[in-house]
Amino acid sequence: MSEFIEKIKAAGIVGAGGAGFPTHMKLDCKAETLIINAIECEPLLRTDRYVCETYADSIVKAVQAMKEAVQAEKAVIAIKEHYTDAVAALKKAVSGTDIELYLSESFYPAGDEQNLVFSITGKTVPTGGIPLDVGCVVSNVSTALNIAQALEGRPVTDKFVTVSGSVANPVVVSCPIGTPLNELLKAAGGAEGDCTFIVGGPLMGRITDDLSEPVTKTTGGLLAIPKGHRLLSKKNESAREATLARAVCCQCSMCTQMCPRNAMGLDVQPHKAMRAFASGNEKLLGSLNGIFSCCDCGLCTYYACNFGLHPSKAMQRVKTALQKDGIKAVKQVKNSPDPGFSNKRVPTGRLLARLDLTQYDRPASFAGRVIPDEVRIPLRMHIGGPDKPVVRPGDSVSRGQVIAVPEGMGAVIHASVCGVVTDVGNEIRIRRT
Repeated sequence: MSEFIEKIKAAGIVGAGGAGFPTHMKLDCKAETLIINAIECEPLLRTDRYVCETYADSIVKAVQAMKEAVQAEKAVIAIKEHYTDAVAALKKAVSGTDIELYLSESFYPAGDEQNLVFSITGKTVPTGGIPLDVGCVVSNVSTALNIAQALEGRPVTDKFVTVSGSVANPVVVSCPIGTPLNELLKAAGGAEGDCTFIVGGPLMGRITDDLSEPVTKTTGGLLAIPKGHRLLSKKNESAREATLARAVCCQCSMCTQMCPRNAMGLDVQPHKAMRAFASGNEKLLGSLNGIFSCCDCGLCTYYACNFGLHPSKAMQRVKTALQKDGIKAVKQVKNSPDPGFSNKRVPTGRLLARLDLTQYDRPASFAGRVIPDEVRIPLRMHIGGPDKPVVRPGDSVSRGQVIAVPEGMGAVIHASVCGVVTDVGNEIRIRRT
């Protein structure tokens, strides 16, 4: 393992914008193309934009080191073209280097990893595969910033998070890992009205009713959405969904026609999942393999279906059942990409209007660092099993000190504040001193 990879491992870096795959494992490879994803797939979030505006030089230094490590022929930073200030900062930072910028139009899901690979290289990542199968490595821009800090000996202790939606003042904040979500909400001036909260973005994020829940290494956003809003009805599946699907779904296949993964040739057909779900007949699914390529972007549910049904949830239900039965994806790209792929892209503004979210698409200023009295650091913030604690209640710890280590796949966890350990269980609680 190279010195570069060792520094990443010691810093406890995981994918900041996804499922938390350990970065020291992802970058321990050879690739033709390195892609840094600063597109911020979900609407309303502003974290990637802020990071690029503020830390462009550090990001470029990290990208140069990453490119060398994976021996890539090309390194590309992808960002939406209308992020004017961020684009200007990156253009200045890459000047005189061999790092390229890819300026994307604003559509959903532009930041989907496989969509990004296809848009930049023209190659389709196969069902059951990863970008490396087509010679690519993709990392989030906040991951790149964490790598830049790791090269200076600084581990992952903090996270940038967007707080937006129905709040007094949308903000981006920096906070220690383990900060309760309600502390972030205070930084935005609190919620306006009676709200439900979403961790992440409006489409792929999850609803939470527990604002004491801690920020993790992968938390990207906290959204306040007024109760009764149409977005929440889309996210809350009805117990009568099967009956509705049987009575209402006309098999128009609009969900399949609008599916980005299907347009890449991956045979993702949500209308067949709806058909099988409604009838209780799994034989009507057709090809099973394409189901594994559904990324749950929710475009079929939130935009394509004119009847308010939930094709994406049907897909996820079927995928879970297949996995439970031990059925695994077969690596393949079944069809040629749709020649009209670019014409099927849904502009972000149109999606926001459809979901009645346009009023929340507001700038988010940086509100500084939120520092809570106590942090609750989960032992599992990454793919793999939970880490093993190496501290006990009563121990004094310093910010950046190792407090848990992986026993298999995982990433080191560090104390995010100076203080005293008060509890060790599924999480480590530290009272700040």
